[in-house]
Amino acid sequence: MHQHKVLPKRIILVRHGESHGNLDTAAYTTTPDHKIDLTPTGIAQAQNAGACIRAAIASDSSSPNWRLYFYVSPYARARSTLRELGRSFSRARVIGVREECRIREQDFGNFQERERMDSIMETRLRYGRFYYRFPEGESAADVFDRVSSFLESLWRDIDMNRLNQDPSHDLNLIIVTHGLASRVFLMRWFKWTVEQFELLSNPANCEIRIMQLGAGGEYSLAVHHTEEELLQWGLSLEMIADQKWRAQANKGAWNDQVPVCLNAFFDNLPDSDDDNVDLNEVTDKIKNSPMNKKKMKRKEIR
Repeated sequence: MHQHKVLPKRIILVRHGESHGNLDTAAYTTTPDHKIDLTPTGIAQAQNAGACIRAAIASDSSSPNWRLYFYVSPYARARSTLRELGRSFSRARVIGVREECRIREQDFGNFQERERMDSIMETRLRYGRFYYRFPEGESAADVFDRVSSFLESLWRDIDMNRLNQDPSHDLNLIIVTHGLASRVFLMRWFKWTVEQFELLSNPANCEIRIMQLGAGGEYSLAVHHTEEELLQWGLSLEMIADQKWRAQANKGAWNDQVPVCLNAFFDNLPDSDDDNVDLNEVTDKIKNSPMNKKKMKRKEIR
């Protein structure tokens, strides 16, 4: 029997609270990354994040019957963040929670020696944050691949109503993860380029980024967040314009005004075949190309 698909009203990304590793990177030299937990400040940040999320959802008077479903990284600091922000909600509001390994922190390579990591981080800046792979660890591109896999599973959960959502309730997905994973999630969702990814700043501890359904059924950061916030996060003016367009766009529409669609890959394309295109000139270029000359030479030999 076909189930009615209910799209989440919001997909909310939350970076974990301040950890002992954020406070002092020496923690990574003696404690496995996945075991590093929150500081007292991080606990307070997580509790405040829960209150902020509840306020953002509950302020929508049009949907009093809202529910939550959580996805959480298996790292201790993410699980503790979930535990603390969850104090803002009653059990009746929570449909469920799932630990999801694919949204874990980028692997930096087992125990991290401070002097070695300083040199590695310098190399990473010169090489590029997206493609640089940490020795014994991952690149942001690797994280992109597993987050992409997670997104595919997420959509299957929604399509098949595995979240057991009542259509009369607004569904809010809350993803408690890490800084890089959240940036890569947005990059994958909104089809940002590597160059656009490199512009993005890392979210602060327990910073919340809300993707909300717009009037036409597309998700956008511009429904809940201001242009000033998006600029602070590193989005370019073109990326912000696209978010504003998405806030009003019909589901499945394509914004062909976004530079990444064409202009980022081609220079000075004519609007049509009739504009500034000399077909004879194009034909001559093909005939005189080195590749075509090689083909003709091979034919003569045969």
